[in-house]
Amino acid sequence: MKYTLFIGIAIVSLSLASCKKEVENPQTNTSFVLSNDMLKTTTTATAENQPLKNELSFYGKITADNNKMIDVYPLVGGNVMKVNVELGDYVKKGQVLATIKSTDVADFEKQSIDAKSDLLVAKNNLKVAQELFDGKLNSESDVLQAKSEVNKAQSQLAKIQETYKIYNIKAGSIYEVTAPISGFIIQKSINQDMLLRNDRSENIFDIAEISEVWAMANINEIDINKVKLGTSAAVTTLSYPDKTFNGKVDKIYNVIDPETKAMQARIKLSNPNYMLKPDMNANIKLSFNDNQNMIAVPSKAIVFDKSKNFVVVFKDRNNIETRQVEVYRVVGDTTYISSGLKENEKVITNNQLFIYGALNN
Repeated sequence: MKYTLFIGIAIVSLSLASCKKEVENPQTNTSFVLSNDMLKTTTTATAENQPLKNELSFYGKITADNNKMIDVYPLVGGNVMKVNVELGDYVKKGQVLATIKSTDVADFEKQSIDAKSDLLVAKNNLKVAQELFDGKLNSESDVLQAKSEVNKAQSQLAKIQETYKIYNIKAGSIYEVTAPISGFIIQKSINQDMLLRNDRSENIFDIAEISEVWAMANINEIDINKVKLGTSAAVTTLSYPDKTFNGKVDKIYNVIDPETKAMQARIKLSNPNYMLKPDMNANIKLSFNDNQNMIAVPSKAIVFDKSKNFVVVFKDRNNIETRQVEVYRVVGDTTYISSGLKENEKVITNNQLFIYGALNN
């Protein structure tokens, strides 16, 4: 009786061990055939020997292109009569942003009136001097002096008129603040009825053209030697988690910020529909090649089961197998395999979970 029980236990143990081994090392299921319907929706990818890519992740911020951002200063002091724009508004070049009634402008108007009057007087004096010279009642030097006075008066009036253009001065001591470029108002520090001092040094508007923006990545000291000009970058934001903005590192600031203890790298990005806004937080991934090649497959081909990685290798509809592989690195949509798969073998990238389950059940 004891002998029979011992034999029974041994047989059960061998059966369990056999089942366990079969699960850990899935083999080709010769009885499995891919149906026509399943075959139509099944896709494959070829394992390729590719340069091994590496990827580093950094935090950063979106900023406006400094070359396309302008601070607008009030050129005169006075009382703010009207502000025509708000923070975030899009403005066109030459658009009136605010109007200011200014005593400084009144002084310019007086200078303009005086300059016109001086020119009229100088011209009359020249006319008289020329008539006297023609009648031989004065010398040629008197005519030349009168012409000199006319030139001085014309020069002074031209100077005042140029000032009018620069200051956008209108009748009634009104100064108009206009947009020097087209773009968005990203900073505003002026309100209606505000009194501006004529010695004010702070700007009242910031305007940025953001069809292109910068992503500023904070590079940790340990990674500084890995970041080079031209390194590919993929930028995502909290606002658009499923949208990736691609660019390249086009400037490295070779200084360490004493507060963040990091070096900054700049990525220039195209900004369609103005989706990216200055001061947005950004996740920035920089990709570069290591000095070796490795077998690569799409990441969706990997099946993770029982703490191991597998692929479903496709030869034909009657010849499909699951195979354990060693994953070396995952970079985006690509997984690099260090062992278990050969170049040019095909792996299933759609329906692989169903097929894997059918082969191992």
